[in-house]
Amino acid sequence: MTADPEHIATLVRGAQRGDSMAMQELLDLLAPYVGRLCGPIALQDGPDAAQETLIAVFRGISRLREPAALFGWVRAIAIREAVRTARRAGAPAEPLDLDSVPRPDDPHLAAEVGDLLDRLSPEHRAVLVLRDVERLDERTVSELLHISTGTVKSRLHRARKSFRKGWQG
Repeated sequence: MTADPEHIATLVRGAQRGDSMAMQELLDLLAPYVGRLCGPIALQDGPDAAQETLIAVFRGISRLREPAALFGWVRAIAIREAVRTARRAGAPAEPLDLDSVPRPDDPHLAAEVGDLLDRLSPEHRAVLVLRDVERLDERTVSELLHISTGTVKSRLHRARKSFRKGWQG
């Protein structure tokens, strides 16, 4: 994030004391980060998941003990909300057959990647985003998603395999 740790700590403490200006600045600072986490998991419902995340942050900021832990705490909330929102929206529970994915030589690369992610379950998208985009280790991912490390590994393997199969068409 662009704000220095001291400024973030000041904002957190201010928000915890009920300072609405500090809370607003904190939420403005967190919004892009939350959107980047929620979007690839909740897909078209990413904005809804991001909004639910920011509401949870607003309501729960008083329970955050250490301002330095802010981004880890927010990440856990964002992933939980993104998976919950994707499930509620009726995303597939299992990866779909990816035979209909456009060829990699199609000029709309971003749309292809989005389409491939859309075909994965929310659980597989969450693991893929946390490991391959956020570069978190398996233990951290397992803690964030409240699943075993073995489950993280198997979901990641299946998600990568499905993504690769769709990409290679």
